[in-house]
Amino acid sequence: MRQISKLLAMAATVIVLNLQGPIMAQPAGKIPVELTTPDKVETPIGALDFQNGVPSVETAEKVRDALDFTRALNAYNNSFRGASAYALGKGFQSIGAEDNTVVIFSKLMDSNSLFLTANADTIYYLAAVNLSKGPMVIEQPSNGLGAVNDMWFSWIIDIGRPGPDRGQGGKYLIVPPGYDGPLPEGGFYIAHSKTNRVLYAARSFLVNNDPKPTVENIKKNLKIYPYTPGGFGTSIATALEGKVKLADNPPIPETKFIEASGKAFNTIPPSDYGFFEMINENVQQEPATSYDVELAGQLAAIGIVHGKPFEPDARMKKILTAAAAVGNAAGRCLNWRYAVSHPDWAYYSDSNWGNMLFEGGAFFETPPPQFTKEGMFKPYPPTGARTLDSRTAFYYAYTLDSPGMIMRIPGVGSQYLMSFLDAAGDPFDGAKTYKVTLPPNIPARAFWSFTLYDNQSRSMLATPQRYPRAGSQKYPSPAAEASGDGSTTIYFGPQQPQGVKRGNWIQTMPGKGWFTILRLYSPLETFFTKEWQPSEIELVK
Repeated sequence: MRQISKLLAMAATVIVLNLQGPIMAQPAGKIPVELTTPDKVETPIGALDFQNGVPSVETAEKVRDALDFTRALNAYNNSFRGASAYALGKGFQSIGAEDNTVVIFSKLMDSNSLFLTANADTIYYLAAVNLSKGPMVIEQPSNGLGAVNDMWFSWIIDIGRPGPDRGQGGKYLIVPPGYDGPLPEGGFYIAHSKTNRVLYAARSFLVNNDPKPTVENIKKNLKIYPYTPGGFGTSIATALEGKVKLADNPPIPETKFIEASGKAFNTIPPSDYGFFEMINENVQQEPATSYDVELAGQLAAIGIVHGKPFEPDARMKKILTAAAAVGNAAGRCLNWRYAVSHPDWAYYSDSNWGNMLFEGGAFFETPPPQFTKEGMFKPYPPTGARTLDSRTAFYYAYTLDSPGMIMRIPGVGSQYLMSFLDAAGDPFDGAKTYKVTLPPNIPARAFWSFTLYDNQSRSMLATPQRYPRAGSQKYPSPAAEASGDGSTTIYFGPQQPQGVKRGNWIQTMPGKGWFTILRLYSPLETFFTKEWQPSEIELVK
């Protein structure tokens, strides 16, 4: 009994571990204050009321609304890529390009169509490819570059110059989710998709400032058609194993092209409640396993679930509308005002030229590898953390994803520098005139260009010029001319400045704000070493 009494006496004291100091004794029944909840707590969502730690009904409703808003905001930012991919397919359909039909811009893309930050330098050819009936073959023409993405803008495979065909052209076999049929043992570059539809997006360069030879090559050699199991790519020896039946390849159907140059159509998702309706359409169309479980959980928490109707009540519609407004603001802040939260996105010190992709690379996790003088890649160690803000910023204003977009290889691919603010840190005014100077020896082995974009649509700025660009190519507008010292100055303004050549001026519009992207095709080493740096864009008048 004496021993039991001693144990009971010892149990009357609760030992509390204080991580900031020595172990402290806590009297029995005494709860540390940091574990308690006061009867009233002031928070950003208002006052929260509790009775002995139990929330009131009103408090529970406030917290429910806060959780729904938070999940809706996260869903907006994390799934904008899915809405954007789906909107591309909808835009193609609006001009008569159904699945497996190629949309081509034979005379380049211009400001009539609404595409997120497309260029007016290269010939685009794109398609939504439907895999629902089985694998599809894409015969890629030579001298192209691009990628295949799924309907969440997740990268599947590079094509053309950055891809395995290395610009020589080749046959790509895109395999749908869940496919367990036979695949060829050779003759194809095989890639697997998590979605039933994929986006094929490619572009090719002009030939001697002329688009016609390039267009002819694309139309002659680009093919999209179903794969025949047991046909080309399957040897007789493999068929003898009894796992696949030999087959003759049927005639390749003629590829249908839809001309899009000069057409006005939209490929950008809405920034209001309609955004969530569009995401729901994409979710219903694709397998439930086509996107990661974390995003699926965020969408499910706001009522978007594969195989179920999306029927938000009035309360939820109000919350979703508010989340879309804040999500839209987030995309704009992370682009136009990235210096507030991400000054490291600036490419040069004390500069408004930036690119968010260098933070986490094409997969928004680890910076792209360095390219050594020995011709080898030196990868950075994986961070294990998604760079959420750079992903949000990127997909809000840009499209498609590929390792080929963010390579540090001299002479290969292309590089992009964005500028949203002038030298004084102010947004660009379409009624004012600005200038930028590119020092001699612009580091672009192929060619370089500026393109202007409307702040509202993030698409090419619509002006009487039609092609809001300037650069080293002579098509579709005159090439920019260098000064006597080798530098090149480009002007942006509503009127062509006196004494300035047409090729050195891009027109703006009063009442329309704009931003620009400097593109360097086949960038040279001085870009990566930062020995070469453009001036800031300065206000002239």
